[in-house]
Amino acid sequence: MESAVTTKVPERKVEDLPVVPTGIEGLDELIGGGFIEGRTYLVAGETGTGKTLFSLNFLVYGAMIGEPGVYLLVDEDYEDLIRGARAFGWDLQYLIRNNSLSVLTLVPDFAEKVKNKPIDTIVRSIVESIAGEIERINAKRLVIDPVAPFIVGERDIVWTREYIRNLVITIEKEFRTTTIITSEIPTGSNQISRFGVEEFLAAGVIVLGLERRGNKFYRIILIRKMRWRPVHPAIYYYDIVPGRGIVVKGQK
Repeated sequence: MESAVTTKVPERKVEDLPVVPTGIEGLDELIGGGFIEGRTYLVAGETGTGKTLFSLNFLVYGAMIGEPGVYLLVDEDYEDLIRGARAFGWDLQYLIRNNSLSVLTLVPDFAEKVKNKPIDTIVRSIVESIAGEIERINAKRLVIDPVAPFIVGERDIVWTREYIRNLVITIEKEFRTTTIITSEIPTGSNQISRFGVEEFLAAGVIVLGLERRGNKFYRIILIRKMRWRPVHPAIYYYDIVPGRGIVVKGQK
């Protein structure tokens, strides 16, 4: 006799998961339309590969389509970011004035304030510093650049991994923003991320890199992981174009 109870769980269609277009030219069609709404994505790469530009591209596009964003700037000066973006062709101050963007920095004495404090206390302090701005502008997008700031510089790897895990989980639970975290890969390394935990927490991983051929260098983008999306890992070439941002080109 057939049982009235089935153990088979119906598959959830990909279409059931709302996606957020990244605005990165040439990328969205490769990843099923964009990032899954409310999830966290890792953008990793060596110094100078365009992680900050990728992140700004995501936020600037969001501002253009009515999805305000918050940028937590960790390792760069606020004025330097504004000037650099303006020279590149993006007027961030205009977006800030119109409440389409908020750029935050950790206060100068933040590291001293949280020194020797428990992970939960540090994460709560960072989250609270973001929460007010997310609510004020009704932010739908968030960038933390990079995810592991100077406060973890002297901590051991186990502590750092737990800090990142706690931060990402708390952000997804409390904010529901579609979030990019960046992580720097040591030059010459084959790692996907700096601390070896970011890629496991993220719903997707994009790695930016440089490839040398003779005397020329080419920018390459690896779509390493896209959870719940019909995407196979692949490498593509990309350019950095003033006023447009990251432009993904043909497959390698």
